[in-house]
Amino acid sequence: MTLRDQDEEIVDAELVEDGELVRAAPAARPLVDAHTVLMPGEEIPTSDDPRTTYTERDLYVSEETAQALKEAEREGSPQRRTAMRLFEAWCAEQGRVAKPCTTATYTEYGRHLMAKGLKVTTIRHYMSLIRTSMPSGKKPDNSLFLLLLGQYRKKNKRALRRKEAFPITLPYLVPMMEKAEADDRPIGWRDSAMFAFGYRFLGRSIEDVDLDLEDLTIIDDRVFVWLAEDKTHQGEEQTITLHDREDLRLVFRLRRYVNWLAEQGITTGPVWREILRSGKVASPETRATKGGGATKRGLYLRPQTVNDRVKHWFATAGLKSDGRPVSSHGLRAGGATDLGTSGATDEELEAAGRWKKGSRMPRERYVRPTKNAARDLFKKVPVHDPNAQAQE
Repeated sequence: MTLRDQDEEIVDAELVEDGELVRAAPAARPLVDAHTVLMPGEEIPTSDDPRTTYTERDLYVSEETAQALKEAEREGSPQRRTAMRLFEAWCAEQGRVAKPCTTATYTEYGRHLMAKGLKVTTIRHYMSLIRTSMPSGKKPDNSLFLLLLGQYRKKNKRALRRKEAFPITLPYLVPMMEKAEADDRPIGWRDSAMFAFGYRFLGRSIEDVDLDLEDLTIIDDRVFVWLAEDKTHQGEEQTITLHDREDLRLVFRLRRYVNWLAEQGITTGPVWREILRSGKVASPETRATKGGGATKRGLYLRPQTVNDRVKHWFATAGLKSDGRPVSSHGLRAGGATDLGTSGATDEELEAAGRWKKGSRMPRERYVRPTKNAARDLFKKVPVHDPNAQAQE
């Protein structure tokens, strides 16, 4: 039957015997599990589905941990920050939610990158960074995006081409360093030391600019570099020995620059720093006024700055590439190329550049193209002499 309450609301009910109670609907219970993490002030999510509940002690992290998590998320890797910044800007233009994004938004952004004509490897890398930036359990399904990428690969053969950096081998590197030092200015000392170190260290740009003075030990004939981790060795520290050479003069160039920093009272913190026109190291206050990447990097140079300096001194030294772009990655490519063309084994190349064991990258990308370009099978064919043929 039905009962009418004072508000005339009609509700369904059942008659019960005296002494019996009607079982009320279960109250909403917290929807949490062992992996739920709540920031201070967040409400506990609930559901009508009863399940094991936890106390606040199990769910909340402290203010300190919450702040550390936010800082870690803000910093991340430079490439991840760039990928998410571009994605968030696009989502804002499109009126879409960037984080966590839906599968439809993720797929649409993938198609947007394809419409720009980007390389397949670039699109795949950016989309992977975006997907892994989403909260745990809320990552979009990438199957539709991969389906579109497969079609894009078939229809755009040029999108498969990789943009290889021009290898800055010793015949190019030495003139660059000498040109940088010609005016005997601190910025030239820094750049020549940075180039010598980048070539010999075979480091990725971000590894070079993230180093601290405390990570380097310089002795008369070599430099020891302590590396907390790299792309291949996550969470695995290494101490790398860089032996000096007469043409590279790594110890001399690095000592000259480091001693100059020490004269300004700088003995800790970033190795590679911004140098002003006055010949002084930029202060934290000066860096803070520049905004953008300088603010985010603090006193550490941006990888793009190293890139710009490589291009500058390459051009100033009057050097010409073979059409491939000149960039800071050319220092790593140049060292690998010189090693490979001088007889280094695959295993030696992998170890020198800290590539993953079994990686074909150093051999196929830096060594084989150089050898193939120098090899001309048609030299075996005699040069045609029309006069000799006429005499016959």
